[in-house]
Amino acid sequence: MTVAKRTRYSRSTHMDERMQTMKIDRQGGMTLIGFVFVLSFVVFISYIGMKIAPIYMEYYAVVSAMNGVASERGSANLSPYDIRVKILNRLYVSYSADNVKEQHIKLVRGNGLHLRIAYEVRKPVIGNLDVVAKFDRTVRLAN
Repeated sequence: MTVAKRTRYSRSTHMDERMQTMKIDRQGGMTLIGFVFVLSFVVFISYIGMKIAPIYMEYYAVVSAMNGVASERGSANLSPYDIRVKILNRLYVSYSADNVKEQHIKLVRGNGLHLRIAYEVRKPVIGNLDVVAKFDRTVRLAN
């Protein structure tokens, strides 16, 4: 019986060692170098996002100002100067008057009176690389 117990014990010990070896082989993770690469990628994408997000936030403020002026009753009867002033005042209040200037605001006559704002934003990113965003939006003014 002692011999049988020894062989059974030695077999289970051998199996335990194999299981531990297999567990070690299956364990995986990120090395320090891999973690640094992933972290640098995430930081770079976040940096680009911080440069681009304000540009689009300003664009949505421009769209909101245009829609506000366009939905005002009788806005199609206002003079071009009054419409420009209303747009620029709304942009000034929302702190978005940095890139949209008076020369970017156009009034187009056609099938009714249309308000068009077309402008370009250029922001430096890294060194001599810039992000360029071009925006062009037209809305019809209400009678």
